[in-house]
Amino acid sequence: MTKRHGYALLAALAAVVVLISTAIFIGVGGSSESFNNAASRKPRGSAAPASAGAWVGTWATSPAAAEPNTPNGYAGMSIRNVVRTTVGGSGARIQLSNLYGKRPLTISHATIALAAAPSNPTAAAGTLRRLTFSGNPWVTIPIGQSVTSDPTRLNIPAAADLLVTTYSANPSGPVTYHPHARQTSYLARGDRAEDVAGTAFTEQTPSWRYLTAVDVLTSEARGAVVVLGDSITDGITSTAGANRRFPDFLAERLRTEPGAPRYSVLNHGISGNRVLSDGNTFSSENPSALNRAERDVLKATGVRAVVVELGVNDILRPPQQTDARKITDGLRRLVQQAHARGLRVVGGTLAPFYGHRGFSPRLNAVREQVNTEIRSGQVFDEVVDFDRALRDPAQPLRLLPRYDSGDHLHPSDEGYRAMAGALDLSHLKGSAPAQL
Repeated sequence: MTKRHGYALLAALAAVVVLISTAIFIGVGGSSESFNNAASRKPRGSAAPASAGAWVGTWATSPAAAEPNTPNGYAGMSIRNVVRTTVGGSGARIQLSNLYGKRPLTISHATIALAAAPSNPTAAAGTLRRLTFSGNPWVTIPIGQSVTSDPTRLNIPAAADLLVTTYSANPSGPVTYHPHARQTSYLARGDRAEDVAGTAFTEQTPSWRYLTAVDVLTSEARGAVVVLGDSITDGITSTAGANRRFPDFLAERLRTEPGAPRYSVLNHGISGNRVLSDGNTFSSENPSALNRAERDVLKATGVRAVVVELGVNDILRPPQQTDARKITDGLRRLVQQAHARGLRVVGGTLAPFYGHRGFSPRLNAVREQVNTEIRSGQVFDEVVDFDRALRDPAQPLRLLPRYDSGDHLHPSDEGYRAMAGALDLSHLKGSAPAQL
């Protein structure tokens, strides 16, 4: 063998070794560029057959407002949001929002990890991953916009707590947040995004900030159910940190019951939300269901079905809507938006509120008129009768006492479980719009 041929053979052998080593690294390692490229081929909103692996939302929340008294954002602080998965997967990506910001938001550092224990700011050993955005460890989010991170490899179980940590070095203006999370998240001074231990996260908070979605690359689920609702969907009276909201119990049923559709559940409830009117002092905050359906429902990753729990705030909150037909017409417009994307919609009747400070016979009559129209089958594709599931048979104008949180409007934990139990899971299957 000549010396030149010997060098060529050694070079070829070296190339083979590099290729094998790369394949091993990609197969067992953490994040890798090849994983990012392959995973990124599926756009947000897609729901390919689960056998091939698909991006599906495992958790989501609706940005509700600008957080009061945050003119400089959380400059120099780390925010560790704690969120609960509804399906598992082999990779993850997150969405961050600057919807209510008044200046561009720069996220200097972001990570994701499994929590070592429920509602705990400490990361499970070996699970913390640095997130990137178009290959960069930082991202600037324009005013009113959102961004999605690059995918990262991480084995995520269903019904697990995730820690999503963001750090901003510079002032950013009002913070886009979701109050009433019924989940404790954490804050720390300085850049603690890659801290595995949670000891620096000494400040607790009941809100989620910036984070609006977590998607997983999964073969466990074939899509997602979006629950569009108000404080009852938000779970405002459920036990904090216990994941006992109505959508949580629905997710449990979808995970455990034989024959149930293989769907995740995305909770897009906003306390005080209405069908027809925007909610807070500023018209852009707490937008009506009609105004936020495109953002929160139709663009949700892997959405296949929608459950609607809305209408009581239209009746109770000023200006009180006493024309039941206007409410049901608004609900029909929501259904039309979903039908345009091939989604069937399950809609709920309005539960009783006798004893609540806003109750009056006149307003209750509006509720009953809305329910009559919903039960007629002329509003939604399918109906879940929350009124029947929650009311006291002996006094049907009020909630059954054990289902009443105490304010005579919002359910207790057991009431939320009863709501999930009332839903016929087969109604979530199929995509062809019904003729209404």
